[in-house]
Amino acid sequence: VQLQASGGGLVQAGGSLRLSCVVSGRTFSSYVMAWFRQASGKEREFVAAISMGGGSTYYADSVLGRFTISRDNAKNTVYLQMSSLRPEDTAVYYCAAGAATAWGTRLRDNYEVWGQGTQVTVSS
Repeated sequence: VQLQASGGGLVQAGGSLRLSCVVSGRTFSSYVMAWFRQASGKEREFVAAISMGGGSTYYADSVLGRFTISRDNAKNTVYLQMSSLRPEDTAVYYCAAGAATAWGTRLRDNYEVWGQGTQVTVSS
């Protein structure tokens, strides 16, 4: 399984971006999918996760109400719609795939496969 993230870029505060992560392989629907981010000089932190079927989601408090995670199992793709962006959202964003045991956690160690990251920069 390989993950390929895209969609990052430079945006002004208050703007929006949509990240995509395409997953190779035929087992996409068996993975819990998540987005993490890592700002310069900081630890990688949890952003959002979505269940295998896509019916359930949960978010970090810092992005709740502004970001939306979704998935299209027919396209092997998970998305992160980001709105009302703030300078503090600036980071490299990573998609991650985990087994069912990852569900309900925010621990990066529970996710087995990672994408390469896509840079999001929010200017003030």
